[in-house]
Amino acid sequence: MLVGIVGWRGMVGSVLIQRMLQEGDFNFFETRFFSTSNAGDKVSEKIKFKGSHILADGFDQSALADCDVILTCQGSEYSRKMFPTLRAKGWSGFWIDASREFRMEEETTIVLDPLNRSSIDSALKTGRKVFCGGNCTVSCLLMAIHGLVKDNFVEWVSSTTYQAASGGGAKHMKELLTQAGKIYKQVDSLLSQDNSHILDIDRKVLDTQKNFSGNEMHCFKVPLSGSLIPWIDQDRNDGWSLEEWKGDVELNKILGSDKKEKVKVDFTCVRVGIMRCHSQSVILKLKQKLDIEDIEKILDEANPWVEVVPNKKADSEQFLSPLYASGTLRIPIGRVRRMKYDDSCISAFTIGDQLLWGAAEPLRRMLRIIVDQNFPKDV
Repeated sequence: MLVGIVGWRGMVGSVLIQRMLQEGDFNFFETRFFSTSNAGDKVSEKIKFKGSHILADGFDQSALADCDVILTCQGSEYSRKMFPTLRAKGWSGFWIDASREFRMEEETTIVLDPLNRSSIDSALKTGRKVFCGGNCTVSCLLMAIHGLVKDNFVEWVSSTTYQAASGGGAKHMKELLTQAGKIYKQVDSLLSQDNSHILDIDRKVLDTQKNFSGNEMHCFKVPLSGSLIPWIDQDRNDGWSLEEWKGDVELNKILGSDKKEKVKVDFTCVRVGIMRCHSQSVILKLKQKLDIEDIEKILDEANPWVEVVPNKKADSEQFLSPLYASGTLRIPIGRVRRMKYDDSCISAFTIGDQLLWGAAEPLRRMLRIIVDQNFPKDV
């Protein structure tokens, strides 16, 4: 079989390729790499795979149509243009998409196989061929509370997120660092003086933040370094950002809640000045009162990646941080405790690398499921 990969040099695509190399995925199929800007160049020799090392044109319909599977991290605009074009020309292959473009379409399955493998298998059996990764915040949250939603204990969820700059992409990460660097340069001399006054330093920091140029705020539009942005994605003009809306509808679609009682979901999504990993402060309304020890056991046994962190100061400081989760598949969840105003409500804090379980890993695993089930001779 032939797998075409588009958008593999961006943030999510780079993490995806890294994971595929780590897991030896390229041994199971032939690969054709596409580029929308550098067709004709060579694929890095660091990527070991079967197939041509010359980059194909990402808009070459014939070359794309040769592929049994197309996996794209190129973004919504590319998907919006190329997928219907290929289908109109008779291409009937599998389309795996990191973007949100087709997530809520009827024929699309949002993939997070530790939770919804049965939905994925059912979609494959009925001939569906469009599979999308979910919203990164939703996927990380569901991996954390998997045990409780699997056993249908959750009535509603309220999450306040602390989302990293990398959620916007590589350019957003660079902008955060550029802003931080400029702030530091403005106060470097004062920091080196033992007798410098903190209010003088603080004033210089604020002046710098308030006077960033348009180029220094090109991605986020407002300062992020040393600050936060309490709004992510588009304004739906109903009080909800698009990111918050996705939290509700995508979570329930992944859980297959159209076939059963929906979980009520409310998100407040905030961008914070860190590089990688999305954190969430979560309140869960349970359908029955459970002992905290039982809740922790249910959470801890749900999947191999979730890690319950004891609700202790030292454990929380060490294991509930971006430094601990970044670059790993670990999904720590801690600070689990009962809410005072309602003993059927619990609060918790969870964190996950949104570039892995929130983006690349579900796509990688979906590709392997398709390969294993539909092209067994190549395995």
